[in-house]
Amino acid sequence: MDKRFSMKPTKTTISNHANSLLQEIIKTRQDIPSRTPNKKLSGKVAIITGGTSGIGEATACLFADHSALIVVIADIQDELGQQVANSIGANRCMYLHCDVTKEEQVKFLVEWTLQNYGHLDIMFSNAGTTTNSEQTILNLDLSAYDNLMSVNARGMATCVKYAARAIVDGHMRGSIMCTSSVAGRIRSDKWVDYTMSKHAVVGLVKSASRQLGVHGIRVNFVSPYSVVTPMTINFYAGKSEEATESSYESKMNLKGVVLKTKNIGDVVVFLCCDDSQLITGHAFMVDGGFLT
Repeated sequence: MDKRFSMKPTKTTISNHANSLLQEIIKTRQDIPSRTPNKKLSGKVAIITGGTSGIGEATACLFADHSALIVVIADIQDELGQQVANSIGANRCMYLHCDVTKEEQVKFLVEWTLQNYGHLDIMFSNAGTTTNSEQTILNLDLSAYDNLMSVNARGMATCVKYAARAIVDGHMRGSIMCTSSVAGRIRSDKWVDYTMSKHAVVGLVKSASRQLGVHGIRVNFVSPYSVVTPMTINFYAGKSEEATESSYESKMNLKGVVLKTKNIGDVVVFLCCDDSQLITGHAFMVDGGFLT
């Protein structure tokens, strides 16, 4: 018998073989492009409406952390908007006044961004509002209904329209994100106007993703469960932040965690970066299992 095949492997031969394999793995990995976790949006130009607080503010911070070229936050809270932009950094974030119910202001927001930064990669249409009463169908205040829908549905569609035009004209492969809610997936015993508005976002994204796919534009939406923000605290007037958060947590199926605005922002970052380049027309539920 050939002695080469009758010899038992020694610790030395095993060690040499392991080192050889390790060197081959290192050599192979050197050929794989490196990925820096905190640079997922490097060079991207982004607009975030409703960017002065809550989900919008958290996402603006994350966009900047992921090396976006510039994050333009738009809102109607001018003083707060300037504070947020300054806290992120003037070289990374700019604030612009924009009421999404005014088409000309949305158009100006997008045009201003193009004039100052050359192109648009990301639109996060996040501006929204809540209802001021229970709004059952038998007692539906149509004036309040019109005001809410002008922000949550019409304003959302306006932002998608002008962002899509800018991305198509710039021959970019951009990403458009919208904020819906778990309310867009369920029926409700009250708040019919708010529930309708969030269902409208679902239809908008499904249609827009179908129509804009040919241009290489991805359109998705995030549907969070209730999260503590200045808007929700105002809605539940009289409740502390801790009590509101505890109330939300008790209704989630997933225990031991609390939904934060950063959790939603992390999903938005994922859907706006190249990690999700084949995802479009989808709803991403960030609800701690509330709907399961």
